[in-house]
Amino acid sequence: MTARVVLLVTTPRVAPGLLTREAWRSLEAAYAVWGRPDEPQTAALVEAGIEVRPREDGHPADLARDLVAASETGDVVWVGSSDGDPGLSDAIAVEVTRLPEPPDVELLIGSFDVPGARLLDVVAVMDRLRSPGGCPWDAEQTHASLVPYLLEEAHEAIEAIESGDPAHMQEELGDLLLQIAFQSRVAEEHPSQPFDIDDVAGGLVDKLVRRHPHVFSDVEAETADAVEANWESIKAAEKQHRTHPLEGVPVSLPALARAEKYVSRLHRSGRDDLVDEAVAAGDLGAQLLDLVRRARVDGVDAEAALRDTLRRLEAASEASGGARSGD
Repeated sequence: MTARVVLLVTTPRVAPGLLTREAWRSLEAAYAVWGRPDEPQTAALVEAGIEVRPREDGHPADLARDLVAASETGDVVWVGSSDGDPGLSDAIAVEVTRLPEPPDVELLIGSFDVPGARLLDVVAVMDRLRSPGGCPWDAEQTHASLVPYLLEEAHEAIEAIESGDPAHMQEELGDLLLQIAFQSRVAEEHPSQPFDIDDVAGGLVDKLVRRHPHVFSDVEAETADAVEANWESIKAAEKQHRTHPLEGVPVSLPALARAEKYVSRLHRSGRDDLVDEAVAAGDLGAQLLDLVRRARVDGVDAEAALRDTLRRLEAASEASGGARSGD
């Protein structure tokens, strides 16, 4: 029976030692198992009782030659390194082509990424950039200094979504995700109240479960309107400390978006009379607020509607070639 050189490939995004049944069988039946001694996967296998022959870093051609030579006695498993062992598979291919009776070479996938696993890479890269020896610019940033980038990336993500271009959306959502990861990494260094990305994610999970009792509990909500009503009821109970309906609306919101929030909040709290009084003033601001209220009644997103009109205006200007001079 032809011996094998088995290249065991695992993902660094799951705990070391969590391997497929086929991977464990190959490890237990192998004549020899080799791996780098400083790799977490190697350490996990040793702890599980697998004898792993340590192999320090070296040229891929040297490692390939030794692995192929060792396979003359029996199956040899190489525990893949977290860097992917660049050049090793090519070097093994060169070695086996020289032999009249070469061993079989098998790539064995020992573990797989789970959905969302690449988020761990985001956290790891952000930690590297922020830590000593990383990026000097990243190391100097604070929560406050990053705010303009958060705002800019949010607007760029909105434009990407409205463009309908999936590749553009993917890029801009990634940039927005960076801001969350960056802020969370900065927060780890707070002298008295630190938090990290796991705290942010954990709080989000708790909120989603709490506000979706129709999914995670026994509350019934058959329609989107019922779901929204439940959400607002739960949210109101959580925010009982608020002294008035408009508390908590960010004053930094653009005026149109802020007006939409005010009109919506006051309607849900039964205080449409306050909007009526403001509109009754009759000045330009009151007229604009009335337009926002009418848009809400008609189920129209006033902000999105205005952006759509501005895009049409921009397209018309481009088509005209800017023949007339402006400001």
